[in-house]
Amino acid sequence: MVQHLNRWLRHVPVWAVWLAGLIPLGLLVWDTLQGNLGVDPVRDIEHRLGRTAIYFLLTTLAVTPLLRLTRLNLMRFRQALGLICFAYVACHLAAWVVFDMAFLWAQMLRDVVKRPYLVFGMLAFVMLLALAVTSNRFSIRRMGARWRQLHRLIYPAAILAAVHWLWALKVWDSWPLLLFGLILVFLFLRLLGKGGLVWGWGIAGRGG
Repeated sequence: MVQHLNRWLRHVPVWAVWLAGLIPLGLLVWDTLQGNLGVDPVRDIEHRLGRTAIYFLLTTLAVTPLLRLTRLNLMRFRQALGLICFAYVACHLAAWVVFDMAFLWAQMLRDVVKRPYLVFGMLAFVMLLALAVTSNRFSIRRMGARWRQLHRLIYPAAILAAVHWLWALKVWDSWPLLLFGLILVFLFLRLLGKGGLVWGWGIAGRGG
């Protein structure tokens, strides 16, 4: 069964993943234009972008465990999944800067001091930015072994992003807790497989 699925996946173009990645954004734009958001549309926009980023981050983290545990090979799509994740993180941050803070930089600094969960989000963004910028073959050749070390940052970035999300919600909802648990499971599996593939996002099956 898995072999047949892997053969089928080899014929799926990577651009199809990018196209699928646009669906949540398209739905958000549609709901915004149709007035289908809640009483606080800015909050809804920020939260939906953030949740989508978490979902793609989890999908990226799941690629290597799926390969090792089930032999399902999604390595061709891992780079695209990781970059889509970062795109939604960037949109999430941009929505906060533009719609919530209206480019009031002093107010942003006060908010960061007043709401520590913003610090966790900013740290996660910086880590994911480093991964996105170096997610190319030139960086792999240029950095050598340091590239693999850098891309291990996906794990602390995922934990920081999950803590940011949980803290921002201010409630212990079961769904984000479940996703946080999945991140910890992926980290545990990574530690068990230490010395093998680096389970971040890379290119064409390379460690990331």
